[in-house]
Amino acid sequence: MNPIAIRLLNQQLISPQFGDPAQVVSHMGAIQAQEYRMMRWAVAMRTRRPSARAFKHAYDNGEIVRLHLMRGTWQLLTAGDYWLLLTLCAPKALAVIRGWMHSNHISITDEEVASIRDILVKTTADKGSVVKEDFVKALAERDIHMDDHRLSYHIRMAELSGTLCSGNLLPMKATYALTAQKLTSPVRVDRDEALHTLTRKYCQSRQPATLEDFVWWSGLNIGDCRRGIELMGSSIHEEKWSGRTFYLTDDCRTRGFRKGRYLLIPPYDEYLISYKSRDIVLSPDYSHKAHNNSGIFQPVIAHDGIICGNWAPFKDERQAEFFLGNHDDGIQAEWERYRQFLTK
Repeated sequence: MNPIAIRLLNQQLISPQFGDPAQVVSHMGAIQAQEYRMMRWAVAMRTRRPSARAFKHAYDNGEIVRLHLMRGTWQLLTAGDYWLLLTLCAPKALAVIRGWMHSNHISITDEEVASIRDILVKTTADKGSVVKEDFVKALAERDIHMDDHRLSYHIRMAELSGTLCSGNLLPMKATYALTAQKLTSPVRVDRDEALHTLTRKYCQSRQPATLEDFVWWSGLNIGDCRRGIELMGSSIHEEKWSGRTFYLTDDCRTRGFRKGRYLLIPPYDEYLISYKSRDIVLSPDYSHKAHNNSGIFQPVIAHDGIICGNWAPFKDERQAEFFLGNHDDGIQAEWERYRQFLTK
């Protein structure tokens, strides 16, 4: 087994199969979207013809939705998976938020949640797509003032209730819209069905991965993750590699890998954040170059799937620093692909 080649193929980073951004997000199940500007490249680089315009079209039309979900962090989902994953993941996500509130000595009553949510809903309904400053202004007009942390908790709880989701895509600022105006009506989903879907999408797009990887990524408890794998039945199998047990689907992609390819990977990308153990593609000696212990991830360069350097996405000229190996100018083609994505 060549785990690096298999991951590159099934994560759609090499020989991508899809032309549409929403198809990529659906394949992945959820894509980390912590960095508002770079989430666009995280999706687009997995399409055959990366296009910032195509991503914006899918986002503004509600084909792709952004909200806080797994591990209390930003995720991109498709409209088709929204209710399914919200039903499955919201209870654990709410527990995470309550834990943070307790740690920060913040107490929010049910009465406060209801009254503030009414204001958030009215403000969003009036404007269609709003930024956080619109909420601050609406609250101030009612002589309600709260710090950013408290307001963020209210917004996250509104997201997890299915009330708010992402609005239109702006260059720099996150926006919010009413889910009822952006997406179709809620659909009741059996929990096992939701768990099977999430497990299938994780395994098909992150393979080979371990049970511990899936627990980390999903934010679910280990019992749920074991149940998800059980629900996969005969469509999944185990393989041992380097003393670890990995799961692969029976339709795993194994052909199409091309040596010599460079990838300019955005911060918080699924290529790293999908796994609890990242040593397969990132030497522990250089893990600090990719992320710190506080969960801040940097833009990185991969060569043949191995993380070997850092790059600067927001510069007009290519800036690359390598910390592993000797590299020629082969990265230029990937830089040009990224720059073309910005203009298409």
